[in-house]
Parts: sequence; structure tokens; C-alpha cells
Amino acid sequence: MTIHLTLAYVRWISTSKRKKMKKTFAMLLMCSATISSAAWAASNDASATYKAAKESATSDYKTARAKCDSLAGNPKDVCVAEAKAARVHTDANAKAEYKNTLAARTSAAKDIADADYDVAKAKCGNLAGNDKDVCVKEAKANKVVAVENAKADKKVIDARVDANDEKRTAEYKVAIEKCDALAGAAKDNCVAAAKTKFGK
Repeated sequence: MTIHLTLAYVRWISTSKRKKMKKTFAMLLMCSATISSAAWAASNDASATYKAAKESATSDYKTARAKCDSLAGNPKDVCVAEAKAARVHTDANAKAEYKNTLAARTSAAKDIADADYDVAKAKCGNLAGNDKDVCVKEAKANKVVAVENAKADKKVIDARVDANDEKRTAEYKVAIEKCDALAGAAKDNCVAAAKTKFGK
């Protein structure tokens, strides 16, 4: 009798554990599917936002450009340059946001600097003589400053990344050196832990 009860209890525990494992596995699958869906949705949202921004920039440009047709001479040149610059600002920022990389942000800053320079240069068109020369040189100087600032920001961030990499490499070497004082399994475990910690 006791043996039968014990066997029944063991079967009940096994069945119970199997049910729990199935539930756990099902929950893990659901969580995994939810995370994948969220990542896919986020990617789709970013793509849709980028597409919408580009379409908006094109539409706004066409509207602004059409208004320039009623003008003539330098005012028209300025109007067209401003319409183009507005489109570049929207496009470049949207692309940088979508790609979300340092290179994309640097490229956007350069494109915006070029567009702003074209506007400034167009505004110089209604001047003459020395005033015009000064205006053009100021426009060029502002463009150079904007581009160099973008490059400098990239260099600073790249330098920080390089410095962090070098620091981690140095710390890894120290950790491995400490493992040399050990032997056998303890040394193997120490080396493995160091590799895991520093991603080597």
C-alpha cells in the first residue's frame, strides 16, 4: 500500500513538473515572440517616420519653391536657396535619426552646412564690391566652422571609443597576469572569467 502511494506521489510530482515546464516553455516562447514583434514594430515605426519626413520635406519644398516663382533676381535666388536648405535640413536630420549612427549625424551636419552656405551666398548676391567679398568670405568661414565642428565631434567620440578599447585591453592583460599565479582548473577558470568579462 505504501509503495503504491509512493509511486502515485512520484507520478503526480512528475506530471506536475512536466506541466510547469510546459507552461514555462510556453511563456518563454510568448516572451520571445513579443520581444521579436516589438523589435520589428520599432524598426517599422522608424522606417515609416523616416519615409514620412522625406515626403513632408519634398512637399514643403515644392510649396516653398512655387512661391519663389513670383519673384525675380536676387530675391528669387535667395528664396530658392532657402527652400532647398529647408528640405536638406529635414532630409538630413531624418536620415541621421533613422540610421542613428555617428557617421550619419556627421554627414547630416555637413549637408546642412553646405545648404546654409548656399543660402548665405545667395544673400550676398545683392551686394557689390568689398561688401560682397566680405559677405562671401563670412559665408565660407561659417561653412568651414560647421563642417570642422562636425568632424571634431566625430573625432572626439572616436577617440573616446579607442581609449575605452585600449583601457579594456590593458585591464584584460592585468586580469590574465593575475591568473598566471594559479594552476590547473583554477587557472583555467580564472582565464575563462577574464575572457568573458572583457569580451575576448
